[in-house]
Amino acid sequence: MILDETLTLNNGVKIPKLALGTWEINNNQVAQVVETAIQLGYRHVDTAQAYGNEAGVGLGIKNSGIPREQIFVNSKVAAEIKNYADAKKSIDESLAKMGLDYLDMMIIHNPQPWNEVNQSADRHFEGNLATWRALEDAMKEGKLRAIGVSSFEPDDLTNLIKNSATKPMVNQILCHIGATPKDLLAFSQNQGIVVESFSPVAHGAALNNPVITQMADKYHVSAAQLCIRYDWQLNTVVLPKAARADHIKQNTEIAFEISAEDMQTLQEINAIDYGEASHFPVFGGKL
Repeated sequence: MILDETLTLNNGVKIPKLALGTWEINNNQVAQVVETAIQLGYRHVDTAQAYGNEAGVGLGIKNSGIPREQIFVNSKVAAEIKNYADAKKSIDESLAKMGLDYLDMMIIHNPQPWNEVNQSADRHFEGNLATWRALEDAMKEGKLRAIGVSSFEPDDLTNLIKNSATKPMVNQILCHIGATPKDLLAFSQNQGIVVESFSPVAHGAALNNPVITQMADKYHVSAAQLCIRYDWQLNTVVLPKAARADHIKQNTEIAFEISAEDMQTLQEINAIDYGEASHFPVFGGKL
């Protein structure tokens, strides 16, 4: 079963390989979405302080009727926080908002504050180390089972590896057909860091790509299913966002195999135009 498959983090914690992404699902809607996903078999939910929906995610987990220990819950320290005190406070605030005693994982949302992404060369090495120490301490205190990062490049990862006692357990990165960062994938995985792929359907833009849609037809699946399976076969945790029950369910139906030849074809697709989503920093935009 796809929903039962896990990867093992470098501290021994198992992480379900398919997750529900909740970016841009508002707080008063997300509880029902999360509850639906869990009842459909999802056991991994991804949120963030920046999403403004942690409270709703926590409520959905509570309302699902599934024991808390069976659900892997991840949130992210806001990208703007680059000091110990604020990071420590934010972790406690996330737990309080979600009504949870612990999170399965918490990660640094970006090595740079969002208003510097794609605009600044400052990688905030010292600030990220300070936030990382807060995550390490929260894990020692039993508030977190695992810790990691998002959108960290090799130099950002090396900074943490060389200057702390804890190697990141995940690196959550933009990775989809048309934007596969092979070097970063290889670097992370060679370091024993699990890669998580966010925006596997390129914020919906991949669904309109003719090469992707034709390939999906070949496998008798939707373009979204092909995109999710592509990231799956890169041995990454995949985080598709969905709000409708039919889409949530369809995203789990990826028990097919993309051939090695077709994987190579998909890896070589030219960059995808993100359209209206292009203004988001994760897609190359600037705030």
